Amino acid sequence: MRFVIPLHWLLLLALHGGGSAYAVDFVSVRERSAILYDAPSLQAKKLFVVNRYMPFEQVVTLNSWVKVRDRSGGLYWVEKRVLGNERYVFALLPLVDARTEPDFGSARVFQVRQQIALEFLEATGTGWVKVRHQDGNIGYVRGTEVWGD
Repeated sequence: MRFVIPLHWLLLLALHGGGSAYAVDFVSVRERSAILYDAPSLQAKKLFVVNRYMPFEQVVTLNSWVKVRDRSGGLYWVEKRVLGNERYVFALLPLVDARTEPDFGSARVFQVRQQIALEFLEATGTGWVKVRHQDGNIGYVRGTEVWGD
């Protein structure tokens, strides 16, 4: 008996690395602002303007355009030239505490308000994210309290 694997299954395996973990690619706006469009064209409908450091999940790249997803799940097109690979996260809660260590019991280094950008430094693998504030302070925030990690 001969076993045949359908072509679409082979393509799925190739696209996802044959069972490797799926890694989400995040990008952030590196220009002063960026326009979000409903299609990959300057003639498409302009939907929103977002500020520098806004993080997005990169969904697909098409020539000079990138399809991105925001924290609410909305999908938009943005010019590739306004995005950078520098990672930023945005605070989701009205106030987010950054701590000296990835632990609720450690001292608070600084506090940020909702939608403030923090530079993403590393994920700890324990639910905490190491970040840097614009003033240079470094601390750890809960991954559930920020978007873009």
